[in-house]
Amino acid sequence: MSPTGTRAGRAGRGTAAPSAAPRAPLDPAQVRMDLLLLIVAVTGISLSGPLVAATAAPALAIAFWRNAMAVAGLTPLVLLRRRLRAEIAGMGRRNLLLTLAGGVALAAHFALWLPSLRMTSVASSVALVTTTPIWVQVLLRLRGRRPPAAVWLGSAVAFAGVLLLTGVDLTVSARALAGDALALAGGFMAAVYMLIGAEVRRTTGTTGYTFVCYGATSVVLLAACVAAGTPLTGWDTVTWLKLLALTLTAQILGHSVLNRVVRGLGPSVTSTAILLEAPGAAVIAAVWLGQWPPLLTWGALVVILVGLVLVIRAERAPAAPVPPAPGAAPTGP
Repeated sequence: MSPTGTRAGRAGRGTAAPSAAPRAPLDPAQVRMDLLLLIVAVTGISLSGPLVAATAAPALAIAFWRNAMAVAGLTPLVLLRRRLRAEIAGMGRRNLLLTLAGGVALAAHFALWLPSLRMTSVASSVALVTTTPIWVQVLLRLRGRRPPAAVWLGSAVAFAGVLLLTGVDLTVSARALAGDALALAGGFMAAVYMLIGAEVRRTTGTTGYTFVCYGATSVVLLAACVAAGTPLTGWDTVTWLKLLALTLTAQILGHSVLNRVVRGLGPSVTSTAILLEAPGAAVIAAVWLGQWPPLLTWGALVVILVGLVLVIRAERAPAAPVPPAPGAAPTGP
């Protein structure tokens, strides 16, 4: 699952992986393009909150339709392009299973987090679900990668900005604590989804990955809606138009573009950038709805940006050379 794992099958069986592979040279133009696309993705997911709040449909149904509509939109593209069909058919058993697991993780993220918004305060739910970059670092560490100290520091600074923006309104009621637990679990599942995407995207294109992943997410969420008795139809035209807008912005321009940039920027940078969703939604609400946020929102935005810059600098820094083992023959001139 970790993007630092070795690629199986291509290097041949029985070949030991190097203890510290050198970092591939970076293309500055590609990095700039990925950062630009990251801004687009954050803008897309930032529209999620205002659109969900304005959509008169159950949260679980909204989660299902935003994924199902994305699959419906990608289906003609897959059917008409032979290259995409070949890419999906050639994913291999490992990548296919990982992609399906990513779809389940994304469905779990939606199914856990959205109900928490009605069980605890919005502030607590947002603060706890945005622990995603912290979970990413923990999972990477468990997979054997040692993120630089600056990555931990940047993630902590960015998360502090979210806490500054939302506050932590934890209560002692059983219902609120259950909602807090759901939001925290939702943040963890988002980290799992992010890391799986980073791994699969090393060898699979964005469209093929998102098509299969969103398909799996839709199936899981459909089963959840049926089990919970959640209605999936019966709304007016305006509601369906808002669902379509949510799919085009938060799902296609948001999650899909995140799947595109995670290959180049890595899961640490990508997951930390997601923390900009909270102040981004506040800015969009100010411009779109005239709901200008308090001055504290702009301060929190600056803090999150500082944390993100720290993570980007740490991830883009060249890897330190690995010292030779004792007794090893010297290399080079």
